[in-house]
Amino acid sequence: MKLRLDEYAELNSPLHGWEPRYKLIGITVLIFAFAFVRDLRLLPAMLAVSGILYAFSRLPLSFLLARLRVPGFFLLIVVVLLPLFSGTTALFEIGPVAVREEGCLDLLLIVVKFVSILTAGSVLFGTTPFLNVVKTMRALGLPAILTDMILFSYRYLFEIGGNLRALETGMRLRGFRGRSLAGLSTLALLAGTILVRGHEQAENVYKAMILRGYGQGGSFREGFQARPRDLAGLLAVLLTAAGFVAAELFL
Repeated sequence: MKLRLDEYAELNSPLHGWEPRYKLIGITVLIFAFAFVRDLRLLPAMLAVSGILYAFSRLPLSFLLARLRVPGFFLLIVVVLLPLFSGTTALFEIGPVAVREEGCLDLLLIVVKFVSILTAGSVLFGTTPFLNVVKTMRALGLPAILTDMILFSYRYLFEIGGNLRALETGMRLRGFRGRSLAGLSTLALLAGTILVRGHEQAENVYKAMILRGYGQGGSFREGFQARPRDLAGLLAVLLTAAGFVAAELFL
């Protein structure tokens, strides 16, 4: 299992060098501003801002396309159904099916917001090592138990994926194909085995961490040092986000 969120975190770009606390605050606020927009006239500006942000990150386009692929499958359902069932004004009809204007406009809004928000999120996680993101959350005051859960969940997705692949390989070598009712029961047993192994491994890891002093506290603010250009970047992003919110309120 390879999520590869931070495979390009070592590149050299203005966003890679942006202080992680300011980056997390600025991009998170910008994402919320994108989510707040409902006026269609602001959509080109949203695409432009997210595109400029991605260009400054110097991440390859293939990285963004890979991030868009999986959630794009869920969006496909909206693409198919929304123009057919939302609204009353028919643009044109194909037999008994009418494509409605309101549904098409809503679809445009959803797609642009989806692309803009996911692009901004990809920039955040693509330009910062995941461990630094977790440390940044901790430095900004997120409770330790939550940051630890985020880190462990991300880390052990790979362990669970490795265990799952090993079990699937063993089942295939024994002739399992999974195309019958008996195959469904075997898959259910496989899922149960993964859960039990995961629980046992979590218990062992927790005990090992306790023996090594886990829970004794510590500061995560050390190692973060802001420069004037970091503050300037944060102000620029916050002003952009404020511009979207103001435009939505007053247009």
